Amino acid sequence: MAVIKVKVVSIIGRLNELNRVTEICGRSGIFHPDHALDFYENTEKFSQLNEENPFSGSLQKLYDSLSVIGHTPVLLPEENIRNLQIEPQEAQNYVSRFTETISTMQNKRVQTQKEIETCTKDAEDMSHFMGLNLNLDEIRECKFIKVRFGSLPKESAEPLKTTYKDNPYVTFFPCTTDQTHLWGVYMCPIDQISEIDKIFSKLYFQRLRLREITKTPEKVVESLHTKIDELRKQMGSLQTEENQFWQREQKRYTEVYSYLAERSTYFGIRHYAASYHSSFILTGWIPADEEQSFTMMLDTLQSVEYSLNDADDVLAHSPPVKLKNKAPARPYEFFVKMYGLPNYKEIDPTPLVAILFTLLFGIMFPDVGQGLCLAFFGYFYMWKHRHMPIGKILLPCGIMATLWGFVFGAWFGNEHFLDPLYHAFGLPGKPVDAMEGSTTVAIIVIAIAIGFVCITLSMILNIYSSCKRKDYARALVSQNGVAALVFYVALVLGLVGQKVTGKKIITIPYLVFLIILPLV
Repeated sequence: MAVIKVKVVSIIGRLNELNRVTEICGRSGIFHPDHALDFYENTEKFSQLNEENPFSGSLQKLYDSLSVIGHTPVLLPEENIRNLQIEPQEAQNYVSRFTETISTMQNKRVQTQKEIETCTKDAEDMSHFMGLNLNLDEIRECKFIKVRFGSLPKESAEPLKTTYKDNPYVTFFPCTTDQTHLWGVYMCPIDQISEIDKIFSKLYFQRLRLREITKTPEKVVESLHTKIDELRKQMGSLQTEENQFWQREQKRYTEVYSYLAERSTYFGIRHYAASYHSSFILTGWIPADEEQSFTMMLDTLQSVEYSLNDADDVLAHSPPVKLKNKAPARPYEFFVKMYGLPNYKEIDPTPLVAILFTLLFGIMFPDVGQGLCLAFFGYFYMWKHRHMPIGKILLPCGIMATLWGFVFGAWFGNEHFLDPLYHAFGLPGKPVDAMEGSTTVAIIVIAIAIGFVCITLSMILNIYSSCKRKDYARALVSQNGVAALVFYVALVLGLVGQKVTGKKIITIPYLVFLIILPLV
C-alpha cells in the first residue's frame, strides 16, 4: 500500500553524446522523461529540441505494409533487441525492399479483384438477355442499325403502348423482369438513333454498355463464369505467394521492426531535452531504489554529468506515480488507474479497494454456480486467453461470490438446490434465508453499517493523506476532514445509540460540540 519513491535526475553533456544518453535512459526501463526547461528559471539561452524522428516514418511503413496482408507486428524481448547487429542504413534498405514487394503483390491482388468484380457485373448484366435468341456477333456487324441493351422502369412501359405507339422505331423487346424494371433491347436505323435515344432517356431507360459482345448471351455468360473461376484461382495463388513471402521474411521483419521501434522510442526522449550551443540538458524521474544501477550506466560516459534530487523537493513539478502492491492486491490497480491515480504524496488506496470491492461483490452476487463460472471464465478466458486485466479481478470476486453463495444457499438462482448438502452436515437448511422478513431487515441494517464504515474509512484516509502532504487546513476543515468526520460519526452513532438503547444521547452539549460546532 505505497506509492514508489522517485527522484528527479538532471543530465548535462555534449550534444554528440545525447543519443548514447537516451539509449541508456531507454534501456534502463525506469527513466520517465520530463521537459527540462520546466525545472529551470533562466532559460532564455536554451531551446527545446524539436527534431523530426528519423525512425518513425520507416516504422509506420513497416506496420502499414504488414497490416495490408493481415498480420500484426510483434516485438522481440528486450534482451534480444540489445543483441541485434543492425545499422540504420541497413534497416532503411530493408524497409524499402519489404514495402515495395508488398505493394507489388497488393497491386496484383487489387487488379485481379477488380477484374473479378467487372466480370461478375458483366455476367449479371448479360444474364438478363439470355433467351433472346440473338447472335451478338451479327448485331455488332450491323452497318445500318444500332442496338441498345438495358432496363426500363415498369411505369415507362405504358407510354410505349400509348404515347409512342405510332412511331415504328420506338419498340422495346423485353427479355426478363424483376420487381421494378423490365430488361430488354431496342433497335432502330442509324439515322434515327439520336432521336430514339432521347425518347428512351425520357422514359428513364438505363443503358448497359456490354463489354462482351460475341456469340450468344448464353455463351457470353458461360465464358465470363469460366474467366471468373480462373481469376479466383489466380487470387488464391497470390494469397499463397504472400503467405510464403511472410514465412520467409517474418524473422528478419521482426528484427528490423523491433530495432526501429527501440530507436524511435529512444529518439523520442530527445524531445524532452533542451540545448545550449553544443550542450544539452535532459531531466526525468527514476525510482529511488534504482538510483545506483542507473547512475552506474551513466558513469560509463565520461563527458556526462548528472545530479539527483528527492521528489519531495520538487513537488510542484508533479512527480510521476507508480503503485507498488502485493500480488493479491495488484490486479485492483486497474480500478485505481481507471478512476485516477493518487498524487505523489497521497495514499495508495489499492489494498482497501481490493478488500471492499471483493467483499461487496460477493455479498451482492451470492451464488455458488455462477460464482464458480465467473472465476473460471475470468481467469482462464479473460486473463489467460485474452490477457484482459479485469480477468484477474474476476477470479477472487468469483470465489467470494461462491463463498457467500454457500451462506445464502443459491445455485444458479435455485434457493433450495443445496439443501441436501446442508442436511448432510447436520444443518436444518441454509445458514441465511434472505426471503425471511427478519433476515431482510438484518440485511438492510448490515448494508447501512457497511456503508457507514466505508465512508468513515475514506474520511480517515483523506485526513491522513492531507497530513502527510502537510496540508493541515484540508485535514481539519475540508468536507472530508476532521470536522466532517466528527459531525458524521457523532450524528450516526447518536441517532443509532438512542434507537438501540432507548436513552437520550444527543444532549445539548453533544449537539453543540459534536454536531453544530463541526459544521461551523
